[in-house]
Amino acid sequence: MSNEGVDEAGWDLEPGDESAPLVEAVGRLVKFCREAVGMRAGDFGDAMGYGEDMIRKIERGARIPRPEFLVRADELLNAGGHLKAFKEDMEKARYPKKVRELKALEDRAVELMQYSNHNIQGLLQTPEYARALYEMRQPALSPDVVERETAGRISRKAIFEREPAPTLSFVQEQVTLERPLGGKMVLRRQLEHLLEVAQLRNVTLQVMPTNREEHAGVQGLIQVLKFADGTAVGRCHGAFNGRPVSDPRDLRILELRYGMVRAQALNPRESLAFIERTLGEL
Repeated sequence: MSNEGVDEAGWDLEPGDESAPLVEAVGRLVKFCREAVGMRAGDFGDAMGYGEDMIRKIERGARIPRPEFLVRADELLNAGGHLKAFKEDMEKARYPKKVRELKALEDRAVELMQYSNHNIQGLLQTPEYARALYEMRQPALSPDVVERETAGRISRKAIFEREPAPTLSFVQEQVTLERPLGGKMVLRRQLEHLLEVAQLRNVTLQVMPTNREEHAGVQGLIQVLKFADGTAVGRCHGAFNGRPVSDPRDLRILELRYGMVRAQALNPRESLAFIERTLGEL
């Protein structure tokens, strides 16, 4: 049995993850269905194409089963659709808790403002670029964690498909468009993707040039999400100890900083021209 096959069965569950009770319940259901047809764990693993240890991990809730695993298991164990019914739940559970929480906020947002100074903003990243960022983390992340984190980040891109479309504003520091993280081909595809996203009518993309003598974003990342009920949440690496804030007075500070950053950055047309020139120089 190859390690690749074993890894494809699912994803490890993070300690303390709030999805643990549901994952454990699904694991118990898999075991119940297996035993109901009189099949041993080893035989079930052979039929599914996985080792017995992997089956045991899934059944005790230590590993999140992939949706396709549940579909195959449902058919093999004659579960009558009871296992397949949890496909969407396990798909959501695969993403790290912090990603699920952020995605829940982004799913509600009617307006998003983001200034990024270290790398391309998560919502704008291609899968290759996102994977490269996780692969260069130190201490090194396991392949399973890299895959889970990458999938979680890419899942957030559903915000671009929402109706009605939210208003999205991004300001990227120039260096994030020039540093070839993951290699030049990865950066090339990333820049091409930025040009594609910038064509969306609800998206504004700007570049903060390195040669600016004044910069309101020197304290780092700025993010503000506004919701339909008039509330909002924001954070800045250099303010409020980096913690999310929702108090109107604190939010005004972040909106002021972001407004200044936008005013100091290249306008949208100039920004697209800059990205096109950078792409042409690769």
